[in-house]
This record gives sequence, C-alpha cells and structure tokens, in this order.
Amino acid sequence: MNLNKRVWLDRPGDEVDAIGQPVEGWQPVGEFWANVRYLNGVETIKAGADTSIVKASIRLRYRTDVQASWRIRHGDVIFQVNAVMPDEQTMYHVDLACEVVR
Repeated sequence: MNLNKRVWLDRPGDEVDAIGQPVEGWQPVGEFWANVRYLNGVETIKAGADTSIVKASIRLRYRTDVQASWRIRHGDVIFQVNAVMPDEQTMYHVDLACEVVR
C-alpha cells in the first residue's frame, strides 16, 4: 500500500490563556506520509438534525506513540483517531480507525 498522502498528526495539548485559565488546544506532532482510505459513510438523525458520519482508515509507518484521542489533518479534512491498530508482526505500519470531524 502506497503512503502517498501528506498528513499532519496532532495531540491534545493543555494550554493556558493570558490569565492562566486552561484552554483546550492541539499540539503538532509532525508531518508524515500516509495512506488515507475512506471506508464508508452513514447518514443518521440525531436530536432532530441530519448528520453524516464518514469513516476512514489511515495507515502510517510504524510508531508506538499514537493515541486514540489524537487527530490527523489532511488538507481541510480533520480526522478523529478512534482506534490504533499496530502491525505487531512486522512492525512496518500502524492503522488508525478514524472519523471525519470537519
């Protein structure tokens, strides 16, 4: 499988504003080559409004630090990492089960 897309990996970071109050934010981990595959899309109705859920699988070179709370940016699309599935046999890649959040 070709790692032919450039993606940016972010982890949640605890930041503080000018007066010392905690602010949710993202800290960049780095820029990586990846394979991005859209798996399926589902339309549902939640709280009376139509919503769509798009699932994707993103493959990166093997790494052990990625967590399910992280996100991946590819162009204007942001993916929430829901599960991390490393290839423990060959240690060549890690697959990330993701959902498009924006």
